[in-house]
Amino acid sequence: MPDIYFDNSATTEINSSVCDKIYEVLKSTYGNPSSLHTKGFEASKVVEDARKTIAAELCAEPNEIIFTSSGTEGNNLAVLGAALAKKRTGKRIVSSAIEHPSVARSLDHLEYLGFEVIRILPDIHGNIQKSQIIDAINADTILVSMMLVNNEIGSCLPVECIKKAILRCGSKAYFHCDAVQAFGKIPVNVKALEVDLLTVSAHKIEGPKGVGALYVKKGTNLFQLLFGGGQEKSIRPGTQNVPCIAGFEQAVLSLPPKDLTLLHLKALSSALKNWLLDIENVVIHSDKDAFASIVSFSLLGIKSEVMLHALADKGIYVSSGSACAKGKESEIMRACSIPDEQISSAIRVSFSHKNTLKQVLHFVNVLKELNKTLVKAN
Repeated sequence: MPDIYFDNSATTEINSSVCDKIYEVLKSTYGNPSSLHTKGFEASKVVEDARKTIAAELCAEPNEIIFTSSGTEGNNLAVLGAALAKKRTGKRIVSSAIEHPSVARSLDHLEYLGFEVIRILPDIHGNIQKSQIIDAINADTILVSMMLVNNEIGSCLPVECIKKAILRCGSKAYFHCDAVQAFGKIPVNVKALEVDLLTVSAHKIEGPKGVGALYVKKGTNLFQLLFGGGQEKSIRPGTQNVPCIAGFEQAVLSLPPKDLTLLHLKALSSALKNWLLDIENVVIHSDKDAFASIVSFSLLGIKSEVMLHALADKGIYVSSGSACAKGKESEIMRACSIPDEQISSAIRVSFSHKNTLKQVLHFVNVLKELNKTLVKAN
């Protein structure tokens, strides 16, 4: 069987039409989009057309989209920029204990600067209740930052209650949402979510690495963190990555219908969870309400690294958690109070619309074989 790629939460295989678009722009639209001549105007038009496409995908206005180099940069600009812009009105920030490192480390830095950071703890499956969020937000809160879908366990956080909780207690807090894992798989509507700031990334939807976007609602003020020529409203100055921005637009235009994608992902994750139950030493971390593209589980007694290499030798590619952790112990699983033995043997499978049930069945069969062999080896 050809290689099986089950690490789509880390990055996706780039779409061939995206490659073609990037090459076309690299070759023909090489001007600086800030230059006041024909070649500059051509490049600027590519950027602005992409801005319109991505804005439409998010149900936003084009002037509310800021291009960034990644989801990480977008999260940093949003969290640090919002908190520092609001520091005169208060210092309380509410988030979860299972955020992506780009948010978690930004919050650590804000805590170092004297801000109060409330990190809501999840249950063992990564779930957080609406009541926990509502109880944590008070009139002194200046920022709430919470992801839509967790990148390791796949839990879906109830972010739809956040803006209402902010308004209910009379707070003027900004609401930031990291939507990187959800974008492109389900509708992400900034108006329905009532967010002030929202982060997305191209390489999670078969686009290029090195480009993302930050939605900044009109009227939302961010403290300036980067300085340069004033591009992207000075929120992210520097010459725009025109070819990759064009590739980002093409990736959005190439997205399959989201309703069909979600049904397909649900079929894959449901099958995997059912078939995993046939393996005696398996513990599944992602519960029935987890996002369909991610299944996290542990094969007790077999270290993650050992299993990852054994699977890779057979052409199957998974991960042990967030790619950003580079094999370090998962802070997210630790926050979920998952036992050490399960953390050290955790495997994350993350699907795309290109994966098949045949691949899932083959993966489980290989897993069963390796489970016997590696257990004996240990």
